Amino acid sequence: MEFLKVILIVLLVYFGLKFLFRLLGPLLMKYAMKKMGKKFEKQFSQFNSMNKQQAPQEKEGEVVLEKVPKNKRKSSKTVGEYVEYEEVKD
Repeated sequence: MEFLKVILIVLLVYFGLKFLFRLLGPLLMKYAMKKMGKKFEKQFSQFNSMNKQQAPQEKEGEVVLEKVPKNKRKSSKTVGEYVEYEEVKD
């Protein structure tokens, strides 16, 4: 008889927890998502404010062209020698 009571209690706890998780699961997920969203928002705003401080202030719609200096465009070093080859089939 004691064995049946233990099995009944285990099953009751199992199904009770399963029922509670089904009810509270979406609420816990919603809470966790809100918390993560706020954390990401905070990090993004810090990153965005850092970029605004570093970048020069341009008017909206203004076009800025950054040119690469002539000495950095092409390398004067030779990379190597071109060697022709033929495939040999066995």
